[in-house]
Amino acid sequence: MPKVGMKDTRKQQLIQATLESIAELGLQNTTIVTISRRAGMSSGIISHYFAGKQGLIEAALRYLLEQLGKDFGERIKATDGSPRQRLLCIVEANFTEFQRSDLASRTWLSFWARSMHEPGFRRLQQINNARLYSNLRYSFAQMLSPDAATNAARQSAAMIDGFWLRSALSLNPQQSFTIGESLCKRFVLDVLKQSDNSIDEV
Repeated sequence: MPKVGMKDTRKQQLIQATLESIAELGLQNTTIVTISRRAGMSSGIISHYFAGKQGLIEAALRYLLEQLGKDFGERIKATDGSPRQRLLCIVEANFTEFQRSDLASRTWLSFWARSMHEPGFRRLQQINNARLYSNLRYSFAQMLSPDAATNAARQSAAMIDGFWLRSALSLNPQQSFTIGESLCKRFVLDVLKQSDNSIDEV
């Protein structure tokens, strides 16, 4: 009889092995064999749990998305929960040590490239984009007019994605990630400061 929790443990081991394989070999060269060898399991167990390579890769990508939400939740608990702090925590969650790692960054880069051609990946990318925009707009809307909140959310999302991408592809990724995070936070605070000044002038 299998031990309680063994299924979840094995699934997480397979997801970890998938991320490691993509980081080293790329998405195209990652196969059921490369994953199962890293996980120390038979290739048949991948089909059993995930219905094949595609299902496992999508599960690995969902894990990255879930990690973003988890990191945000941990950060917001340590603040006063204000809209300003929520916005800063959103930025920080996208630039955590994990999201900067080769494991995560190479997987994200491979995922984005393939999402243009594969519906399953495209759907996950759309979910990711919508979630980032929605979270930003919700927080901005607590302090700005509806139109201003929409514009600020769109610009902030573009900056977060843009700086993250440029950093991942740079010659000195860690330094670039740190600078990118700082500039994104500065933009958010500048937008809110301009709003505060506008209110004072009325």
